[in-house]
Amino acid sequence: MSAATSTRPADATVGAVDTHCPYCALQCGMTLSRAGRASVRVRPRDPSAGGLCQKGWAAAALLGSPARLTTPLVRDGGALRPASWDEAAGLVARRIKEITADRGPDAVAVFGGGGLTNEKAYLLGKFARVALGTSQVDYNGRFCMSSAAAAAHRAFGLDRGLPFPLTDLEGADAVLLAGANPAETMPPFLSHLRRAMDAGGLIVVDPRRTPTAERAALHLAPVPGTDLALALGIFHAAVADGRLDHGFVGDRTTGFDEAWRVAAAWWPERVERVTGVAAADQRRAAAILAEAASAYVLTARGTEQHSTGVDTVGAWINLALALGLPGRRGSGWGCLTGQGNGQGGREHGQKADQLPGYRRIDDPAARAHVAGVWGVEPSALPGPGRSAFELLDALGTPDGPSALLVFASNPVVSAPHSARVAERLAALDLLVVADIVLSETARAADVVLPITQWAEEDGTLTNLEGRVLLRRRALAPPPGVRTDLEVLHDLAVRLGQPPERFPADPETVFTELRAASEGGPADYSGVTWDRLRAGERLHWPVPAGPEFRRPGHQGTPRLFLDRFAHPDGRARFAAVDHKGPAEPPDEEFPLYAITGRVLQHYQSGAQTRRVEELRAAVPEAYVEVHPDTAQRAGLRDGAAAAVVGRRGRVLATVRCVPSMRPDVVFLPFHFPGAQRANLVTNPALDPVSRMPEFKVCAVRLSPAGEREAQ
Repeated sequence: MSAATSTRPADATVGAVDTHCPYCALQCGMTLSRAGRASVRVRPRDPSAGGLCQKGWAAAALLGSPARLTTPLVRDGGALRPASWDEAAGLVARRIKEITADRGPDAVAVFGGGGLTNEKAYLLGKFARVALGTSQVDYNGRFCMSSAAAAAHRAFGLDRGLPFPLTDLEGADAVLLAGANPAETMPPFLSHLRRAMDAGGLIVVDPRRTPTAERAALHLAPVPGTDLALALGIFHAAVADGRLDHGFVGDRTTGFDEAWRVAAAWWPERVERVTGVAAADQRRAAAILAEAASAYVLTARGTEQHSTGVDTVGAWINLALALGLPGRRGSGWGCLTGQGNGQGGREHGQKADQLPGYRRIDDPAARAHVAGVWGVEPSALPGPGRSAFELLDALGTPDGPSALLVFASNPVVSAPHSARVAERLAALDLLVVADIVLSETARAADVVLPITQWAEEDGTLTNLEGRVLLRRRALAPPPGVRTDLEVLHDLAVRLGQPPERFPADPETVFTELRAASEGGPADYSGVTWDRLRAGERLHWPVPAGPEFRRPGHQGTPRLFLDRFAHPDGRARFAAVDHKGPAEPPDEEFPLYAITGRVLQHYQSGAQTRRVEELRAAVPEAYVEVHPDTAQRAGLRDGAAAAVVGRRGRVLATVRCVPSMRPDVVFLPFHFPGAQRANLVTNPALDPVSRMPEFKVCAVRLSPAGEREAQ
């Protein structure tokens, strides 16, 4: 058991409350119970499903932390000072009106997050487009899942992280994980892979020998930025060795011939020269997947966060299609969504090109439907805006926004080329941040608004398998703290909107979300809070028709069993070719830098770095490096190093790891200040998803004491 001190009044909750973890997209079930006046106890609701990871066990610690914000802050004379809600919200509304009157509605921007509940993500997108009238809205999920989403839409006509229930993986004989390290990012997930691991069917694709790779029967460690070439090589091996599922390809897909014309040139021996992965291992991977009765190909951030991320994910989907895996019970392709509401957060309108229900904002029918629900004219809705990094990069420029409202995000730490992002934030006329702690972005704000935490409010989230979950309130929030919905309601009313247009009650907002999503790809119209309270397991789409309202009906747990979502019902192969990273190493910067998570921390670390148990385990940034590489740089284990790239310099402690490739260094991205990994990452964007290339850039390594010209 893990307990955390809280300062809530004794009547803050009654008994134990079943809810969900605030961190990753697994959304593990947990029970919160009070033990005396001042402690909240966490326990896993279903230990058989893998229990909780270290972050989950410690999740309650932040609820009573002295780092909590409990009063609004406004900048006065260069410093933040406490203010009343009326003063803070009044200041924000007044400045928005002034800026809009001077420069138009697109001078005000909104930046959301994949940790927002469905209700918050929905109301935030509505607030941006109706109360502000701006097209300048996007969210940090653009940095996480957008490439997989675009690739899935292209291949299947629809994106849902896992188009099958998570429990289906328990029957798998073979699973290929490409660019995923769930042993650290979502440890309970591994409980679903026991059969594949026991059968020798786990394949892990990762440049590092991660804790996940240690569990694999076959670890493929490509040169960073060559994942697409590796996928082409395994695809080639599958076809050349007679493992193509001709019946499936002929009956349920299109585009194979075009895709094969590209892959035919990538025989495994050629791929070995580019990726460093042995041709024999490529053929072995194809054989393991093809010979398994139940097989899955799963991708994650390691394949997506590239300037060719959509094509890279598409190459792995091609492999799955060639083997006949998608659209078949017991096999398939899927994406391991990362953030807590990374799935729902990308469905309901906080994305630049999107309206609720996974509708496109440039679709006239979608605009008419949503405008009707919102009570506005379709012509009043703005069009598509800038993507996340492009939005941040435009802040404070002559053609960009001069005001920004940030919810559930910390871009000073989490965005690529973070020094540039900090400069753009400093150029704003107004920066407003709603957060639970004084994050690095909040420290730069003109107004900081204190908001509730996960256990202090009700709301729904959609986990990585497309299942809608009700996360229930267990505690009353501290005095002076408001929910994001209350903040949006207050600001909307101050900006002249009728109060009923922006409700603050989450169930009321969800009821409206159901209507806005009805008929869309992500149709929630048949989901109700009463059904969720009753414990129903509902996977979208859940239309409102009578067949979906029968007791025990689970919506659509398995997509594509009969047809894919394209009009002709067929999946699409993609003719994709290897291009390599946007910034390969050279004589000046001879090493590849890759980034990722560690077990104890989450995202920018704004929350987990304030939990003593987690901070003590990993208190600072480090750089993993091969001992020979460290020695050549004049470094040893435990030394202070500078990781220097074209955009900046990261300070980190050396960890010598013999399993590292000699040409690669690894940086975790959870740390602030001079330890920000994103000081060196490359903002080169995928042309389709606009995903930055977080996962590979060129650097050199030197002792931290040496000051080098940038």
